[in-house]
Formats: sequence, C-alpha cells, structure tokens
Amino acid sequence: MRKRDLLTPIGITLGFIMIMLAIVAKGGDHAASFLDISSIFIVLGGVVASLFINFKREQLHLTKVVIKEAFQKSNQSLPEVIRLFVRLSQRARREGLLALEKDLTDVVDPFLRKGVLLVVDGMEEETIRDILEAEITALEERHYRGRAIIEKCGEYAPAWGMIGTLVGLVMMLTTLENPATLGPSMAVALLTTLYGTVLANLVFLPMASKLENKTEEEVFMKQIIIEGVLGIQSGQNPRILEEKLSAFLPKGMRVHNVVPLEEPADEA
Repeated sequence: MRKRDLLTPIGITLGFIMIMLAIVAKGGDHAASFLDISSIFIVLGGVVASLFINFKREQLHLTKVVIKEAFQKSNQSLPEVIRLFVRLSQRARREGLLALEKDLTDVVDPFLRKGVLLVVDGMEEETIRDILEAEITALEERHYRGRAIIEKCGEYAPAWGMIGTLVGLVMMLTTLENPATLGPSMAVALLTTLYGTVLANLVFLPMASKLENKTEEEVFMKQIIIEGVLGIQSGQNPRILEEKLSAFLPKGMRVHNVVPLEEPADEA
C-alpha cells in the first residue's frame, strides 16, 4: 500500500477556506451570492466537453489514475535503496549472482526486481542499461500523457470562465429594461471567471506541477537503481558501491557505513 500524500488535500482545502473566509469577511450577508449553479455548469461542463474533444477515450480513462497519483507518495526512500543494494552486493560476492533471487521476495518495486533479475540472467552491462533506460523513457511518456489531461484542465478552466462571463454580459445587455434580471446576469458574468480561475490556479495547475515533480523524482530514483544494478553486475565492492550511491543524497542526509559489511566466514 502506498502512503497518502496529505499535503495535496490540505493545500486545496486551505486555499478554499482562505477564499471563503475572505468572502465572508468582505461580503457579510451577501456571501451566498458567490454560489451560482449555472456558472459551475458552464465551467465544469465546458472543461469536460473540451477534454472529450482533445483526448482519446483510452487517455481519458487515465484521469482517475492520474488524479489518484497526486494524492499518494512513494514508499521508497533512497537510504532504503542503498541498504538493499549493499546487502545484494554482499550476497553476490559471497554466494554468487544466482543467490540474489532469494533476496527479491520482499522487493515491491518491479523496476528494481527487473534490474536484478537481468543481472542474475547474466546480461551484459550495456544490455542491462539499454533495457532499463528504455523502461524510464516509456515511464516518462506515460506520465506525460496522463499529466497532459490535468494541464489541459488548467488551460481550459479560465477560458470557459471567460465564456461564461460573455454569456452573462449578453444576458444582461438583452434585459436592460428589467432591472430585476441585472443582478443574476452580472453574477453569471463574474462568477464563471472566478470559478475558472480558482480551479485552474488552486487545483489543476498545482496538481499538474506536483505530478511533474513526482515524475522527476521517480526517474531520479530509477537512475540510481540502474547504477546500483550495474555495480552489482560488475562485482563492485559493497563499500565502494555504498559510497557511490550515497553521493546522490543531499549532504545533510549522507550516511556512511549504512550497512555493516559481512565478512565471509574463515574456512576451517
């Protein structure tokens, strides 16, 4: 089970609370006038319609997965990956590469498992690197396609807010002889722009940016995994491998001697 990323819902909720507090503080008894169902329909309906036109059905099916990803965070940490590679390197030097399969039963990351299994299968270094880097390229492409849906939502929401504003202005100008309709028409004109702008800048664009950051972090982690896998494949000393991988950590997080090295038992 992946951990929930609470910062995303906290940030969105906090933003809406701040907006509501500002409305109540300034609007007082008129705060209810900031809720208009027709304006919501124009913005959300317009965004959904634009997505239907812009993307294929297969891509739209990714929307739920992509949104869910923004509310989760990886269970993996770089120190844990370093510890694992040190243990694998120790076992490989002590028992041989074929013994590594026994240590993969508890490894959840399929990318890491695949890399180590390629080593166990006796693949050459260049072949392993090419296969794993192709996996990274495919991952970046998948993530980009999913993220593009959220980014387009961020682009379309303000545009549909402006369309709603134009609709409201037309309604207002065509009913100038009836003062009772001016208020509702102006509300549609202004609230759609407000809704579209808030959704774009508080929900869609920050979420897309977070997904992009998560992709960069995942790619960075996989690049480190490649270095660890190739270190094991080349028979690198566990201590040297540990120092090499620890260099990817920020200075404040760097740890030396993460795992005590296991010396092979003396022969009788």
